[in-house]
Amino acid sequence: MSTILADGWLITMNAQREVLERGSVCFEEDRIVAVGTRAQLEHAHPQAEVVDCTGKIVMPGMVNTHTHLFQTLLKGLGDDMVLKKWFTCMTGPSAVHLTREDAKIAAMHGCVESIRSGVTTLVDFMYVHTQDGMADAVVEAFEETGIRGFVCRGFMTSGQEYDVPAALIETPEKAIAGARELIQRTNKAGGRVQAGVAPCMIWTVDETVLRLTRELANETGALVTTHVAETTFELREADRRYGQTDTEFLSDIGFLGPDVLAVHCVHCKSHDIRILRHHGVKVSHNPCSNLYLASGIPPIPEMHMAGVTVGLGSDGPASSNNHSLFQAMKFAALIQKGAHQDATIMTAEKVLEMATTDGAHAVGLGHEIGSVEVGKKADLIVIDCDNPSMTPIHNPVSAIVYSALGNEVSSVVVDGSFVMRNGVVKTVDERAVRQKAQMHADTLAIRAGSERFKNRGWRSSTI
Repeated sequence: MSTILADGWLITMNAQREVLERGSVCFEEDRIVAVGTRAQLEHAHPQAEVVDCTGKIVMPGMVNTHTHLFQTLLKGLGDDMVLKKWFTCMTGPSAVHLTREDAKIAAMHGCVESIRSGVTTLVDFMYVHTQDGMADAVVEAFEETGIRGFVCRGFMTSGQEYDVPAALIETPEKAIAGARELIQRTNKAGGRVQAGVAPCMIWTVDETVLRLTRELANETGALVTTHVAETTFELREADRRYGQTDTEFLSDIGFLGPDVLAVHCVHCKSHDIRILRHHGVKVSHNPCSNLYLASGIPPIPEMHMAGVTVGLGSDGPASSNNHSLFQAMKFAALIQKGAHQDATIMTAEKVLEMATTDGAHAVGLGHEIGSVEVGKKADLIVIDCDNPSMTPIHNPVSAIVYSALGNEVSSVVVDGSFVMRNGVVKTVDERAVRQKAQMHADTLAIRAGSERFKNRGWRSSTI
C-alpha cells in the first residue's frame, strides 16, 4: 500500500535544500518512493491513499540526539540548581529508587511526548541499572510506541567521593557485560531500535572502563555516546586527574572516533574542537539544558566552522523539562545571537539542519533518514499551520524555528507507518500512559524523599 502526502509546503532537506510550495511525497512500505507534484504522484501510484496536506508543512522527522527518558518522572524537581547539586541532591538519589516499571512508563511517556513534538528518532542515555532489565524496559517502550532510536546502555564506575550514590556505581566488568549483552540481543541489520554504549562523564568513569568501551565499540559497531566538557567542574576534575581537558584525555587513550557522539561540549576550547574534528566525533547540542543548569553556552558556531557535525538534543526532562526540539531549535539560534551580539551567526536554516540532516549524521543514519529523498526511510512529519502562533507565514523554515510552539505536529510517520495521525497517537493509549506516568512520578518522589522539592515554598529570590 502506497501513501501520498499531497500538496504540502514540502521542506525536503535534500542536498539542494529544496522547499516546494505545493510538494508531495509518496511512500510505500518503509521507504520514500517518489517526490514531486500531486498529479505526478497520483498518476504513477493510482492505488495510493492520498492525504491532503494543503496549508500544512511536510518535512523529515527530527532527530533528538540526547535524552534520559527515565527523568520524565522527575520534571520540575531540580529547578534552579547547578549540575553537580542537581545530580547529587535530586537526580541521583531519585534514580536509586527507580524500578523497572518506573523506567518503562517514563520511557513510554517520553516517546509519546517526542512523537507529538515531531521527533522520529531518539537517543536515550540510560545509566540507571538498580534492577534487572532497566534498559530492556526502554527498548520495549521504543518498540511499542513505534519510534526509531538508540537505547544506549550507560554506566558509572566511580564517583562516590563526589556523592554519586553507591547503588548507581557498577564495576567496569559488569557495565561492559551489560552493554555487550544488550547490543547482542537488540542490534539487527536495519532494525528500527538499536542499542549503544554510554560511559557517563569524566568524574563518574575510570580509564579502565573507557578503554573497555572502545574495545566493545570496535567489536560490535555500536554507537558510543558520553558527556564531554559539560561544566567547569568536569574540566577541573580532568585536570586534577590527568593534567588535561577531558577531550584531550579521551583522545590520548584512543577512545574518540567517528562512532562517538559527544554530548554538550559546552567548555570545549579551540584545541578541543580540533581534536573532535580530527577524530570525526559528532556533537549533541542541548541548549535548553545547558541554560537550565547554568552550565554555559557552547561554541557551536566555531564547531560548525571547523567542520564538526552537530545535532540537537533535549537532554533529560529533569534538566530541560520536556522533549521539545522546537524549543531546542529556537534556543540554539537565540543564545548564539545574544552571546556573540551577531544576529547572523546562527540562522533558522542551520538549526533546522541540526534537528534533521545533521542529527541523522550524528547518529550514523545520514544515509537513511534526515531528508525527504527517494530511497530513504519514510520518517516524516506533518505540521498544522492553522493556528495563531505560526500564522501569517512568509517563510516556512522561519515559522518552524521561531514561531512554532511545538504542539503543531498533527501526523508522524516512522518506517512508513503512522504512529500519530490527525493528532491521535495510534500505537499506544496516550491518556493511559500519561495517567500512569503521573502515578509513578508521585510514588517515586515519595520513596526517594524528593517530594521535598515538589512541595517547596515560593521563591522570588535565592538570596
